[in-house]
Amino acid sequence: MSTSELPGSDATNHAASVDMKLEVVVIPVSDVDRAKQFYQRIGWRLNIDRSAGDDFRLVQFTPPGSCCSVHFGKGVTSAAPGSGKSFLVVTDIVAARDHLVAAGVEVGDFFHDGPEGRGPGLHPQRLSYRSRAVFNDPDGNVWHMQEVSVRDPKRG
Repeated sequence: MSTSELPGSDATNHAASVDMKLEVVVIPVSDVDRAKQFYQRIGWRLNIDRSAGDDFRLVQFTPPGSCCSVHFGKGVTSAAPGSGKSFLVVTDIVAARDHLVAAGVEVGDFFHDGPEGRGPGLHPQRLSYRSRAVFNDPDGNVWHMQEVSVRDPKRG
């Protein structure tokens, strides 16, 4: 977007009228079977595991309640394993963290964002988009969990 194209301009409004939905995010992994076991263990739905010879394998998982999936595999991306950084929205971050810990995942402590900056623990009023926790998959791909109990109406 150039500096002359501000939100609400004709160019932005025209683009907003085209229906686009995020379908898949690719995450880079070094060991496909290890990654597959991890995402199964945390309760994500396995959609696809297919290969075409020795140089290509595609695995797709979808987090519960999500319309967007993740792809990983062999010959899927040239990105370095562990370089992925993504956000997950959860309605109850305490329950989500407890679920992951019970599945054997190391999850960082809660932290929150607010007008005074970042602080430890859950947001004092548990406002949407403020409370967070982070975990990594076995390759080090980072997943930021963000609690959203009430969606911002501007987000659709």
